[in-house]
Amino acid sequence: MKKLITLPLALLLSLPHLALSASPQGQSGISQQRQKPKLAPDLAELLAQDDEVEAAHWQGKTLAEVRRARRARNATSTESQARRIRVNGVTLPAAEVAPEEKQSFIVQLNGTTPGVVLQERLALLGGRMSQKPNSMGLATIEAPRNVIRQLAAHGEVAYVSPDRPVQSSGHLINTTGTAQIRKLSATTTYDGKGIGVAVIDSGVDKNHLLLTKLGGLSAVAERLSFVTDLDGSLDAFGHGTHVASMIAGGSSLSSGYYAGMAPGAKLYSLQALDEQGRGSVSNVIAALDWCIANKVAKNIRVINLSLGAQAKDSYRNDPLCLAARRAVDAGIVVAAAAGNDGKDAYGHKIYGAIHSPGIDPSVITVGAANTFGTDKRSDDAITSYSSRGPTRGYTTDAEGIRHHDNLIKPDLVAPGNKIIGASSKGTGVGTSNYNNLLQAFPALKAGISLLDIDGLRMMYLSGTSVAAPAVTGAAALLLQANPNLTPNLVKAILMYTAQPLPGANMLEQGAGELNIDGAIRIAQRVKTTLPSNIGESLLTQSLPEQNSTIATETFPWGQGVITNWGFLFGTSLMTKWQGVYGKGVALADATIFSDGVVIKASGKVSDDVNFYSGAVCITSSGIALADGIALADGLLMSDGIALADGIALADGTVKAGTSFLGDSTACMQPAR
Repeated sequence: MKKLITLPLALLLSLPHLALSASPQGQSGISQQRQKPKLAPDLAELLAQDDEVEAAHWQGKTLAEVRRARRARNATSTESQARRIRVNGVTLPAAEVAPEEKQSFIVQLNGTTPGVVLQERLALLGGRMSQKPNSMGLATIEAPRNVIRQLAAHGEVAYVSPDRPVQSSGHLINTTGTAQIRKLSATTTYDGKGIGVAVIDSGVDKNHLLLTKLGGLSAVAERLSFVTDLDGSLDAFGHGTHVASMIAGGSSLSSGYYAGMAPGAKLYSLQALDEQGRGSVSNVIAALDWCIANKVAKNIRVINLSLGAQAKDSYRNDPLCLAARRAVDAGIVVAAAAGNDGKDAYGHKIYGAIHSPGIDPSVITVGAANTFGTDKRSDDAITSYSSRGPTRGYTTDAEGIRHHDNLIKPDLVAPGNKIIGASSKGTGVGTSNYNNLLQAFPALKAGISLLDIDGLRMMYLSGTSVAAPAVTGAAALLLQANPNLTPNLVKAILMYTAQPLPGANMLEQGAGELNIDGAIRIAQRVKTTLPSNIGESLLTQSLPEQNSTIATETFPWGQGVITNWGFLFGTSLMTKWQGVYGKGVALADATIFSDGVVIKASGKVSDDVNFYSGAVCITSSGIALADGIALADGLLMSDGIALADGIALADGTVKAGTSFLGDSTACMQPAR
């Protein structure tokens, strides 16, 4: 069944309940000296403007002339947007709407006044009731604006408000907890403002409305191409534009329903994939090197890699991993798609298919969760196609024996099944100007036909490539909250506050599902001048309560950080500085494999940090169960688990990490 995102009327309005004494029957007005105001301030202002128009009309000007002047005045006002807005078939009050035209208002009735009384009043004034009074005495009406004062004069009416437009929040930012932390600071809106984010992909259509900020500026600050014969100004494939909108999609389309994680971020589109979503490792490395060279000048703090290459080399030798590690060592957070090879052609689970550079311990490797289109998280699960760990890159010794890395990956999961985002224009003209993804998969098109034009067209995509930009945007938000966070500390905070999903082990979900609510609340408390000694206090105040509430559901944080072959846990991870939070190391360096045993590395973490060896399972209650999968050089896994070695691509190539149609389940719906 399709889910509609709705908000109770009472929550949208938050109107004060004004208990007024009833007026005598037949009284046409109420003394304003003896009564509290019965009109909302913006409605009172709108009616006052109507009075000015009427007065000017009596001075000899035509109504058309007066209204043109009024529109011109309102057009320059930042507070009054003179626009006609229709929602659910009704017109909302605005200066552009004539006073004699029917429009929608919210009426609060006194005491137990029956709705029939209001209905009778409205009939005499040329209006009607569109929603009957609820338990709070709130009713929705349609009536001409020029009769509202007469209606409010009656004693049974306590308060009248215009039916205001609502700034909606989209599924992605709701279910990740992003929407609720936007105003967590009294002085800052957490939207990634000022943070440079590089999107290494198939290009970005900077002219799409979803990537247009208020004032007409594009969220894309610069576009470069690292692909021969492509100039970077187009995204003919369509993948990069969708990914970019997950990060920095704004509120210009459908009242913010499709908003991205960090709409204030500055995007740098670095084209490394061609019109078919293919590229070379060397292209991606060149783009990564550009990010490092321009980190300071352009404040590039995060890189998104929604792509992957075949993982055969150990991360110690893989050139793409080495380039990603250089970026992390330079102080840039790198988020990479885990890959979409989590099942075989028959739908059976397979393990060991993490793509490069996701196999590197320093990057944040992101798997895909299925939200089934709901903001609540109790029904979330891992998608069938999301690549599972362990990493299977390897080295070969002198005897020809392979030694696999077998690292626990992914690090996190985020929403990635059938998520709606921006669709770039193709290379044709008119409404047939579809990008190559839409031409190949017409079922990906989302939304109504009125939006089937360049700059407005929306599309579905699925895959870990859709999940990765959610984490990229999250990193931008954390760095806005505290610019001094290191990449390793950003990664640790995101893992520590993640929500473990029941029934999935760490090779499927890492530390759990992305939770921005918890991550920002910790980032706010981290000292702006980071400590340097292991065990030194990290926070300016105590840890917040270690749970989050999203879509009315409360869940505990996982409170753990994944290493190479196990996980660290305990509050000291967030209250004290750990050596693996610095630069030039990785979180994974906290543990080593020695004499057949995985142990904590000396001098990397404080003594009171606890450690468990292996990739644990998560019980149905969401609690870690220490009976899981032991990893290291001598890999031990349960019977019947298939390992995929080298199933991805031809050597030296990368591809967009997209599963295209995704799992066929309930999903995010287009805006209505």
